[in-house]
Amino acid sequence: MAFTYYYTVRFQDTDGAGVVYFANILRICHEAYEVSLAASGINLKSFFTNPSVAFPIVHANVDFLRPMYCGDNLMISLLVEKIGLDKFEITYEMIIDEVIVAKAITRHICIDTSSKMKQELPDYINNWLTTNHRDAEGAERRKSREEVM
Repeated sequence: MAFTYYYTVRFQDTDGAGVVYFANILRICHEAYEVSLAASGINLKSFFTNPSVAFPIVHANVDFLRPMYCGDNLMISLLVEKIGLDKFEITYEMIIDEVIVAKAITRHICIDTSSKMKQELPDYINNWLTTNHRDAEGAERRKSREEVM
């Protein structure tokens, strides 16, 4: 089941044209990611300052389908998928009034921070992935909605 996060676009999120500045979408997505981790019981302080393991983003992508403005209320759905023993991917759908206005993807790998070598995902991340796993049927419904746009 997807994790849902709500965010109101602020003036500071926008650029000179009054629309959300492209880089701020990834900041907002990361905020949603952090909240989803905390909601599943992961202590954010130890998660982000743990000296033995890290989950760097190795790929990020954003597609803007419609403009977003200051005051817009975003519903952000996080859909996670384990794509290997040492990596996972998060798809973020930004929705306003039931319309997908942007989609983003971040791909993360698990590394040992001392050696910088990849390692298997720990149990707490596998549990988070299971809790927020991409629903195949739901993904098909979303895909069909996008084709209509």
